[in-house]
Amino acid sequence: MIHIDNLSKSFTLHNQGSTVIPVMAGAALEVAGGECVGLTGRSGAGKSTLMRMVYGNYLAAGGRLLVGGLDVARAQPREIIRLRRDTLGYVSQFLRVVPRVPTLDVVAEPLLALGTPVEQARQRAADLLARLNIPERLWSLSPTTFSGGEQQRVNIARGFAHAYPALLLDEPTASLDAANREVVLGLIEEAKARGAAILGIFHDEGARARVCDRLVDVTGFTPQVAA
Repeated sequence: MIHIDNLSKSFTLHNQGSTVIPVMAGAALEVAGGECVGLTGRSGAGKSTLMRMVYGNYLAAGGRLLVGGLDVARAQPREIIRLRRDTLGYVSQFLRVVPRVPTLDVVAEPLLALGTPVEQARQRAADLLARLNIPERLWSLSPTTFSGGEQQRVNIARGFAHAYPALLLDEPTASLDAANREVVLGLIEEAKARGAAILGIFHDEGARARVCDRLVDVTGFTPQVAA
């Protein structure tokens, strides 16, 4: 489902004489359906950069990056939008939503974008919010007013609303109490069981050991700078 081959990335510092900084080279990995692969490596090694390239937020400098058969490294913007709607979900550490939209509709939005009937989409959203212990009295409010932990759980509910064939997870259990952590790990296990390909960053070693089938150290993808 996710196939990365010889992927590279560099950043151009336009305010410093257009200096080019290579940050990744020769990245290669595969994530099959029903598999969870965890990215490891020291801080700054490129874990988040790789995830953002897979999602299409960062443009790769070279190589191939296939998600569900689409080469994200060369895809047109409309193809990226379609991929995110149908195939590739992303649970980031931070909730970014339009202000004043009720929490129930924030979580239901991925399903509504696919044409799911409103009541069906809202019922799925309600089930997830209840499972993640978001009180029903909050569902009609904007999540922008919530605590950090509540926002994270809303973000998780939104990311799992649609049965995406591929999922990117960035620290999905960070800052969660034991009960909600268990819920999230259960959602990940259910996604694997239905055949989702999952690529994630897990600093929670217990979570990583439980849900990851294997680990990939991105330090090996760091370009070697000549002395």
